[in-house]
Amino acid sequence: MQDLLTGEDGLPRCGWAGTTGDYAEYHDQEWGRTLHGDDALFERLSLEGFQAGLAWITVLRKREAFRTAFKNFQIDAVAALTKADVEDLLANPGIIRSRAKIESAIHNAHIVRDLPDGLDAFLWSFAPTATRRRPKSFSQVPTQTPESTAMAKSLKKNGVKFIGPTSAYALMQATGMVDDHLAGCFRAAK
Repeated sequence: MQDLLTGEDGLPRCGWAGTTGDYAEYHDQEWGRTLHGDDALFERLSLEGFQAGLAWITVLRKREAFRTAFKNFQIDAVAALTKADVEDLLANPGIIRSRAKIESAIHNAHIVRDLPDGLDAFLWSFAPTATRRRPKSFSQVPTQTPESTAMAKSLKKNGVKFIGPTSAYALMQATGMVDDHLAGCFRAAK
């Protein structure tokens, strides 16, 4: 995979995004942009859990079905899901039908609902404060950092399931806590 690719629109992008399609749209419109809000961050946390062991594109293409199935990831609504709802979700072909992942999303809703200052404040407390150099190549982009390790450890200590340092770092990248757009990417300039 090339570090940068130039699309038909003439814009250079991080190579993982390709030049067209779902990944390119996600890269251009969402990835690395600052995201706040308990429910919005709960969606990203949950989708990272569903992604475990799979390609992100699988989750990305099922995201609208996930939003419908999981009540737009409203924490209270997900926490209210029942065992009967779990069975319905397991029969839903639009989502990833893993009992462990479905039950963990519901379990995690109970956990994050009870965080004293909310999920937003909790997650953003791990955002790095030091400025680092913009990566020039994929080889310079870490898969985890001390901050993502601390985030994952703290989430696990609170009882959150399906989270580790790598998925915590992916969450940080996706929600703008870190900006790993490569030097030369048109999004890096913004």
